[in-house]
Amino acid sequence: MYRILIVEDDEVIASSIKKHIETWNCAAQCINDFRNVIAGFAEFDPQLVLLDISLPFFNGYHWCTEIRKISKVPVIFISSTSDNMNIVMAMNMGGDDFIAKPFDLNVLTAKVQAMLRRTYDFNGNTGLIEHNGAVLNISYNTLIYNEEKIDLSKNEYRILQLLMENKNSIVSRDAIMTRLWETDSFIDDNTLTVNITRLRKKLEAAGLNNFITTKKGVGYIIE
Repeated sequence: MYRILIVEDDEVIASSIKKHIETWNCAAQCINDFRNVIAGFAEFDPQLVLLDISLPFFNGYHWCTEIRKISKVPVIFISSTSDNMNIVMAMNMGGDDFIAKPFDLNVLTAKVQAMLRRTYDFNGNTGLIEHNGAVLNISYNTLIYNEEKIDLSKNEYRILQLLMENKNSIVSRDAIMTRLWETDSFIDDNTLTVNITRLRKKLEAAGLNNFITTKKGVGYIIE
């Protein structure tokens, strides 16, 4: 079942699209918080986004740009401002298609299904993990917070990935070292401490304070 995210501030239109898409055996979700679309995007982890241009706080061009920082998921713009300039702008900002309002729901669904077929050979996962606004993209080895990329070393990224994959559960130091050994990073206990310390400093510098908690004598947890 494919997941479709609808970023449309007209509740009537958004609800109509959602109900129609769901009749075609797809999961659909509407964004409610237009101040932070990326958080909703990361939480739902969609395989396609329907994105209006005229939105509260920030327009669709802005949010398409932010989505492109963390994902290559298909984005179809839906807008009543369908002049050539807006269509060109939508494509330049990373959009994959443009549907002008008003539109027939059957035409919309046909375009969505065609885009999904072209994009996915199977029902794949876009590989996003989100926690407290931080978005880890497993496919591209990136961490984004407050619309900024946080540069991590390979080991720092692997440690953070393991902790975020197991958020709300304690991960032992041995489990972390085993994960790193599996990727040919043969580190000892002292080196792990150094990596954890550096990772924490980078997270704190980006505003992610107390993101990783130490459980003394046990391991680490993100909660």
